[in-house]
Parts: sequence; structure tokens; C-alpha cells
Amino acid sequence: MASTKDISWDDSVLPFQLERSGVRGRATRLGPLLEHILSRHDYPVAVSAMVAELVTLTALIGPTIKLRWKLSLQVRGNGPIRTIATDYYAPETEGAPARIRAWASFDADRLGDAPGFDQIGQGYFAMLIDQGEGNTPYQGLTPLAGGSLAACAQTYFAQSEQLPTRFELTVGQSRLAGDSTQHWRAGGIMLQTLPAQPQIISEDEEIEAADILQGAESEDWTRATMLMSTVEGIELVDAALPLPNLTFRLFHEEEPVAFGRQDLHFGCSCSSEKVRGTLSIYSQKDIGHMTTPEGIVTADCQFCGAHYEFDPRSLGFEATIDEHGNPVPQQAAQ
Repeated sequence: MASTKDISWDDSVLPFQLERSGVRGRATRLGPLLEHILSRHDYPVAVSAMVAELVTLTALIGPTIKLRWKLSLQVRGNGPIRTIATDYYAPETEGAPARIRAWASFDADRLGDAPGFDQIGQGYFAMLIDQGEGNTPYQGLTPLAGGSLAACAQTYFAQSEQLPTRFELTVGQSRLAGDSTQHWRAGGIMLQTLPAQPQIISEDEEIEAADILQGAESEDWTRATMLMSTVEGIELVDAALPLPNLTFRLFHEEEPVAFGRQDLHFGCSCSSEKVRGTLSIYSQKDIGHMTTPEGIVTADCQFCGAHYEFDPRSLGFEATIDEHGNPVPQQAAQ
């Protein structure tokens, strides 16, 4: 059996629990996945760093939520970096990898030398949970503040979920031995108090878990977060340091128990069928405005860069041919 030293912990999440302090956690390390996401776009360094930070938060937060489909994090501001968005798709089957994608929009003419977070400006940090068809999506917002996306996420959990949460993240570029090219790497640790169990007072009165900030001021929580703060940036991104070894070094006094790792892959849900469906609300007149001089309608996925081309006659609710070039019955075209 291979030891943890023989296993690459890049692009994975390790869940754990601190038995002594009653705190749960996640540790993640990102390498090729992050490089793949950022290589799809020609982002400036400041933008890439913000995308990498949000992807790292997504990797840590995604497995903590009992998802059946998708978690999205979004950052929107009025600064040069306008939008950053990530999606986390839960594993489709037991043992399958989770999938992550990300993209950003920015105004290149307004970008400066300030840290990336300062170039987002005023705006909000949002978490959206989509549990699939038949379920109402959930959305929570918190203003951008605290000097980092990690601080925004901490504020979100404190205000929206009443769960004290802390993050330690490292994002940067490094060169591999014998390679002159710089590669993006990231790592992080998340600690979060366990939700309190509801305490039944009477048939008509119940103390909800959200009303009890279990551990917020406790010695256990303070001790665990102080131990986490001793982590060094190089430890979070060091490919030679297994994540179980890292968590034990930090929290051995808290009796850490690690669970099964979750692998992370790049994954995009775009398809020609979905683009076609999006365009189905438009009339032939609207489709005409989208048609290029070459007589086609094009669409590019912001996440993966996939390029789609369509015959305009096959688009919109007034389509006269289908995607295979066959005539659409008159009653369907009206």
C-alpha cells in the first residue's frame, strides 16, 4: 500500500475533525487544476491571483455543504476587477471527483499596481447554492470588506450562517526544478465550528442551531485558530508535504481525525444545447442582430473558452430549421 508520501495531494481536499475542540476543517492544495483554469485566459497577475484565491475558497467550502449539484461563489465590484465567479460541481457518484471552473472580467485600462483585492472596489461577495431541478436556489450576500476574499467568506459565514469560520490561504507562482516557466499554486486550510444541535424547549419553542454561536468565544475555538495561524505559506503549497502530515503538525494536540480525500478536476457544464436553449427566447429579428457578416451566430464560454457557431435560422423561438438543417414545422416555428 502506498504511503501518503507517495501520493500527490495536488488538486485535492482533505476533510478532518479536531476531536478535542469539536472543530471541523478542510485542507486543500491546488496545482495543475489552477494552472488549467488560468491558462484558459490571458489574465494580468493581479486578476489571476484573485481568481486563484476564490478557487481555493471554493475548493474548501464546496465539500462542507451537502450538495447534490452546484455551489457558486461570486465577487462583483465597481473597480477595475469587475467580476470573479467560480462553480463547484459535487461528485456525481461515490468516489468521483468534484469539478471546479472559474472566470473573471476586468477593465485592463483601469488596472493599477495596487493589490488585487483593492482593485475590486466596492461591491459584494455572494454564495449561491443550486440543489438542482425542483429545489429553490439559495443566495446569500455580504459586502466586500476585510482586505481579502478570505475575510469576506469569514464574514459571510458569521453573518449568514452564524458559524464562526477561519481561513488561511496562500496563492502564488513558482518554478519547478528544471523549468523556467512560472506555474500557479495555491493552498489553504479552513476551520469551522460544528453547528449546535437544536434544543427543544417546548412544542411551541425551539432554539435553532443558527441562534447558538457554539464555540465562538470558547477556549477550544481560540486554541484551534491560534494553532492554524502558525502555518507557513510554503507548507500550504509544498507538493512534497502530504496534507495529512500538515494537519497533524498543526493540530496534533487537538487529536485530528482525517477522512477520505476529495479529488478536484476542472469541469465545465457548457454545451451547444445549453447555448441554443439560452437563445430560444429571442425572435428572428433579435437573432439577426447577433449574426456576424459571415452569416453565423457565435458564442464563447467565459469559463472554458469553448467556441460555438450556429446557423441563425436554427435559433430563437421563430427558428425555421433545426440544428441538423431540417425544416421546422410551421406550428413549431410560430
